[in-house]
Amino acid sequence: MTLFTHRPPAATRPLVVRTRAELAEARATLDDGDVAVVMTMGALHEGHRELIRQAAQRARHVVVTIFLNPLQFGPGEDLSRYPRTVDDDVELCAREGVDVVFTPTPDVVYPDGDPGVRVSAGPLGDVLEGRSRPGHFDGVLTVVGKLIHLTRPHAVYYGQKDAQQLLLIRRMVRDLDFGVEVVAVPTVREDDGLALSSRNVYLTASDRESALALSRALRAGADAASEGPSAVRRAARQVLVEEPLAMVDYLVLVHPTTLEDVPEWYRGEALLAVAARVGTTRLIDNQPLLVGPGGGPLAASGGQR
Repeated sequence: MTLFTHRPPAATRPLVVRTRAELAEARATLDDGDVAVVMTMGALHEGHRELIRQAAQRARHVVVTIFLNPLQFGPGEDLSRYPRTVDDDVELCAREGVDVVFTPTPDVVYPDGDPGVRVSAGPLGDVLEGRSRPGHFDGVLTVVGKLIHLTRPHAVYYGQKDAQQLLLIRRMVRDLDFGVEVVAVPTVREDDGLALSSRNVYLTASDRESALALSRALRAGADAASEGPSAVRRAARQVLVEEPLAMVDYLVLVHPTTLEDVPEWYRGEALLAVAARVGTTRLIDNQPLLVGPGGGPLAASGGQR
């Protein structure tokens, strides 16, 4: 793996493009095709910054997409109030030496309106987050597929925090032969353990205290991993029971590629995942684990086609 330590100086602003033609022209100027893409919905934070930095270490050029994708929001979800901070986002990209920022509107990405043909997430898209948000992952995969075609990267970077999304993007890339590397980057957390998310801005001070139960539960489960699946679930559940203001949607210990609950005899890699509503905000978090003797937390699993 080649590491690139030189990036454009912080004063160099990225080229901001908004149309397909502008993107194609900008993409043609990036030499040798060594391009990494970080896809975002905006409201960039330190988690996004880490994705950009990881991409910059491995690629000569970095493209960031900022697109609030309407296809992945269901009725009653927070599309209308999702934070929009494009000017600040571009400044962050400038400080990190990003080459191109693509900020299309929905009519650019979907020129004929809602697409009649979409990518289906299949059974893996109907569990966990998919059960709570029907059709969500079809919308995610459809836009990711389109953006891969439009930006033509050699690698795309995603955070481990959205573990089910990461798994489904990897499956789409492999099953449909997209020919791009999908690189996982470990979850970035605040000093208090809260996983970074653009939705954290919705949390009040008291909400935030309650939200910390999610990461505490994951740590408790990881600490019990050497004792087996039941111990992991029991330890994590106990933490959440003690925080009544965190309204838990699910707490599961599942196989990392099938998302099926692991049985008590299981030993090996697993994913401990949690979703809960705190105040008006729905939060998710997860921790990859090694279950069994010598078990404990695992890091994100790097790049994969």
